[in-house]
Amino acid sequence: MLPSERLKIIFSVLPKCRKFADVGCDHGYVAKEMLLSGKAEKVVASDISEPSLNKARLILSEFGKSAECVLSDGLKQIPPDTDLVLIAGMGGEEIISILLSAPFLPEKLVVQPMKNADKLRKTLLSFGYAFKKDFMFKDVKFYDLIYAEKGADDLTENEILFGRDNLNGNNKAFKEYLGKEIEKYEAILSGELNDAVRAEIEKKKRKLTEVYVK
Repeated sequence: MLPSERLKIIFSVLPKCRKFADVGCDHGYVAKEMLLSGKAEKVVASDISEPSLNKARLILSEFGKSAECVLSDGLKQIPPDTDLVLIAGMGGEEIISILLSAPFLPEKLVVQPMKNADKLRKTLLSFGYAFKKDFMFKDVKFYDLIYAEKGADDLTENEILFGRDNLNGNNKAFKEYLGKEIEKYEAILSGELNDAVRAEIEKKKRKLTEVYVK
């Protein structure tokens, strides 16, 4: 039983694997659900915080050797035979830092950045990941969710900025997000701005509007 719609949506895109690791696991809910559902044979719950990891230890204690809890800064203490890694609820630049310092990169990776998703997409491309799913969802806030696997891929400028799956026009959450962002920029433009700032805001609004009407 996952306690939030956000975690349910994240769980829904996680593929079957042999060994799953949740980096920054907090309570360990997703790792537990991976075992209960049969999506994973073994799980690793990790966190940089001992108190958070203790919550996961309590929840996962019933699974014996199928569940491991490790105190880890990013992927540094994650077993290298882990084939699926989840990193959720952190900023995009923080996730990038974790990947840059990682001793290995998994075959499958699911990330849910809180911001700077475009920078994260560029980094995933540079590491040789192909984008299997990349969309926005809403659970009070708006979230980007990316599922990538090792392989060749290429993204357009708009796909880097907004996410490939969002651009097909069927994502209501993404449409709502664009509308709110356009309204935000319109409110800013109604105020006093110097020419340089106004030009930059108008450019950002124009890009959002181009995507919104498609």
